[in-house]
Amino acid sequence: MTDLLKTKIGRLRILAILEGISLLTLVCIAVPVKYGMENPSLVKIMGPVHGSLFLLFLFNTLSVGVEQQWKFKETTWKVLIACFIPFGTFYIDKKILSKL
Repeated sequence: MTDLLKTKIGRLRILAILEGISLLTLVCIAVPVKYGMENPSLVKIMGPVHGSLFLLFLFNTLSVGVEQQWKFKETTWKVLIACFIPFGTFYIDKKILSKL
């Protein structure tokens, strides 16, 4: 795990995993608690956390794409689209980012 912190792609991979985990937490824990127990406090916490991680992932994807000179049509757009698809960041980490 510490090896991932040494490179921009490694940090992007960490962000991808964190963004996916934050979405899982939001959808599988916070939203059911909000509607099942009528307690929106977890959503108020996890919503902004997930939103921040989402934006960090987007900006870092663009930054890494420029730095690594990714071809937009081959790599960058796939990584960007992944964060708009629920849990797509897990898939993109395994299929693309882990191989770079």
